Amino acid sequence: MTNLKKDQMVDPWDINNRELVANVRPGDWINPEPAEMYNLVVIGAGTAGLVTAAGAAGLGAKVALVEKHLLGGDCLNTGCVPSKTLIRSSRAAAGITEAPVFGIRVPDGSEADFAAVMERVRSVRARVSSHDSAERLAALGVDVFFGDARFTGRDAVEVGGRPLRFRKAVIATGARAVAPAIDGLKEAGFLTNETVFSLTERPSKLAILGGGPIGCELSQAFQRLGSQVTLFHKYGHILNREDPDAAEIVQERFRKEGIHLLLGCSPSRIEIIGGGKLVHYSCEGRESSVLVDEIIAGAGRAPNTEDLGLDLAGVGFDRREGVIVNDRLQTTNPRIYAAGDVCMKWKFTHAADAAARIVIQNALFKGRKKLSSLTMPWCTYTDPEIAHVGIYRSEAEAKGLGIDTFTRKMHEVDRAMADGEEEGFVKIHVFKGTDRIAGATIVARHAGDMISEISLAMVNGIGLGRITNVIHPYPTQAEAIRQLSDEYNRTRLTPMLKKIIEGWMKWQRR
Repeated sequence: MTNLKKDQMVDPWDINNRELVANVRPGDWINPEPAEMYNLVVIGAGTAGLVTAAGAAGLGAKVALVEKHLLGGDCLNTGCVPSKTLIRSSRAAAGITEAPVFGIRVPDGSEADFAAVMERVRSVRARVSSHDSAERLAALGVDVFFGDARFTGRDAVEVGGRPLRFRKAVIATGARAVAPAIDGLKEAGFLTNETVFSLTERPSKLAILGGGPIGCELSQAFQRLGSQVTLFHKYGHILNREDPDAAEIVQERFRKEGIHLLLGCSPSRIEIIGGGKLVHYSCEGRESSVLVDEIIAGAGRAPNTEDLGLDLAGVGFDRREGVIVNDRLQTTNPRIYAAGDVCMKWKFTHAADAAARIVIQNALFKGRKKLSSLTMPWCTYTDPEIAHVGIYRSEAEAKGLGIDTFTRKMHEVDRAMADGEEEGFVKIHVFKGTDRIAGATIVARHAGDMISEISLAMVNGIGLGRITNVIHPYPTQAEAIRQLSDEYNRTRLTPMLKKIIEGWMKWQRR
């Protein structure tokens, strides 16, 4: 694997990972001769860097893109693509388990072939990698450099001893998983989202540390694929930043599926026992332990700001929060911008994509686009999914904002009943006295797909009452959104208006 350091190896070295690396870190790649001056130098080729580089080059800019590991960043290599592929396999496994509910008999002893599941994960990732390949970027006009980038001043970067001078630059180096401070964890060994997709054998007993989105998605996926999962979360409820009603539905589903939830519990020490790992923990003042085969640390991210020469570039940063930017994503050096996980609280692929579009406009065309103006949806891909956009009711109350909330339970929606997917709801908040949407939460099998209709309405100033004019195919689960629009419109039928209408109807019957 030419050009890859030992700690950057992609395991296992099978046909799929060979295809992946051939696309995103080709062994025979020769860095191009640097241009005399670049309109834009982009450091980091995750989503933010790729969208910035490709978009700017498409507009005629001379662009250099520098990546020290694999093109595609977290999303392609260790995040969205492999995790959602794994989740799809786990949903297929759950579908077999649930088949008798739908009148389908399945053979006894059916189980997931974990090695085949992970082989499919690697296969899908390899296929998707062509979209982020060095060859494709070069064809778009981007000068692709592999190596460590370091600022040598306020207007220059060095890669492999060669200077890249720029008018503007973008830092898009992302973030990495960090280990929690637990005695013995490092010695016992553990996985993160960056290494878990290299597994070829299923852990029989698995501990996952952290009940946030990553920890919850992996917990359910591995439980469905045959592991016995113990999920540790230091708070009293998983997904504690989400709408409490939504998180409760997922938590109850986890319990039904057999995930061992240790809430309000913190691991204190890891001990190696034979071939296993004994996790000692404290829960409500009581000490206990659980023996597992493997541990996944699913909480904690740190921005990648080290060894970039940010001081030489005059770029301010915080080791915990990342590169310091203003609302236009400009750093303390006006020539240099940042985007993505290295500087933003929204750590989503689609947020990095949106930020990259802001950077292109602001850096190259003196634009004034603001990060704070974005309407940002997100989704946690458990089953059911939780999708959200806008503000939560608790946030509105904390800010003294009056809102009205309209809720439709999925068990009231015809298609959800037919699908056997009745857990969940659509909840939409509007500012009191108006139909202007303040926020929404959806809990449903495909909530991530459904939330975009509400996001579209919010971005374009379409009130909840007007959604009733949009014909939704019947039967679909998204029909719940239109039903809430109807419910809102019924609130406008005041007693006086109703009396007038009744009078009019009575007159019509004469």
